[in-house]
Amino acid sequence: MKIDLTNTTSSKINAALMDARRASGSTAAGMVLTLVIVTDEGSAYDALKAANDASREHPSRTLAVIKRAGRSPRARAETRLDAEILVGTDAGSGETVILRMHGELAAHAQSVVLPLLLPDAPVVVWWPDNAPLNPAQDPLGALAQRRITDAVTAESPVGQLAQRAAGYTPGDTDLAWTRITGWRSMLAAALDQRDVEITGAVVEGESYNPSVELLGLWLHNRLRVPVERVVTGGPGITAVKLRTKDGDITLDRPDGLLGTLCMPGAPDRMVALKRRDTAELIAEELRRLDPDDIYATAVRTPVDRLRERIAGVEHAGPGGTVEAHTAPEPAERTEAGGTVVEAAVSANPTRVTAKLPKKAAPAKATAKKAAPRKRSGQ
Repeated sequence: MKIDLTNTTSSKINAALMDARRASGSTAAGMVLTLVIVTDEGSAYDALKAANDASREHPSRTLAVIKRAGRSPRARAETRLDAEILVGTDAGSGETVILRMHGELAAHAQSVVLPLLLPDAPVVVWWPDNAPLNPAQDPLGALAQRRITDAVTAESPVGQLAQRAAGYTPGDTDLAWTRITGWRSMLAAALDQRDVEITGAVVEGESYNPSVELLGLWLHNRLRVPVERVVTGGPGITAVKLRTKDGDITLDRPDGLLGTLCMPGAPDRMVALKRRDTAELIAEELRRLDPDDIYATAVRTPVDRLRERIAGVEHAGPGGTVEAHTAPEPAERTEAGGTVVEAAVSANPTRVTAKLPKKAAPAKATAKKAAPRKRSGQ
């Protein structure tokens, strides 16, 4: 069932929801939480589809907040609330209300959302993109027990982790962290099978992928060992290696579908590590509404704790990284074993990744600009 309301109010929307519920033969709500999605017209379809799929596991009232402040002064002066109500099969196992706020009303979205929240039920706010710097201080985020962002949609995904750490409040989480749940589970299960001492770790994955960084930071915190971050072509995370005196414990997933777990003295095993869609990620986050302390520890660890290099490229110094305590000069020359190496400044100004020039080319030092942002998934 679909109901369109133009130039309406929150009370009229609540009345329409009650009428739709009675018409469908269900007078009780039967929903466990309210999911508020803050998005725009371009991302609304994908976000609502993911929320509807997740509602089959977590029946919820979904409120999609679409702010349309208007481009012209006349459009901004017009204050109007339009609503689209979906009940039944069109809304998964719950109710969906799409709220389009025009004019000045867009700056006071919380006043519209508050009367539509389910009574005595948890509230979760999800920003599919364009998340605020501090979700807990956002007017809509202040209404929620759980706040979900996605660093991979930011202009600088890895740099976004520093902002998430600076503004972290218990209840915050990010889908970049949710994407590595399978990797964390497999690695923990592998170490449970044998008592070995881990001396180091290597995490391989796409450049500008915050999930790779978070996985490396998690290993660094839990194992207390140096972690090397290797840039590969993806997709997503491609491999993790745990160094031991008997050999490497390797979890390799080159195609984004199936992984291979290799352990010294044991046959290789195939494990399921398929890259999950957004609906599965949201469903996982809705299973727990308490603060995630492990995520808080990982995201608060500075990214420069990871040593970075590019796969297949020889490098100078341990881990392929020349540590820089201050920002390098535009054309800084670095000496490594008598050979001049080419310095490339990464997105994080405290890390400089070094690689050797081609043998045929004359020794020369040049400064490279950061590579253009590349959006990537898990």
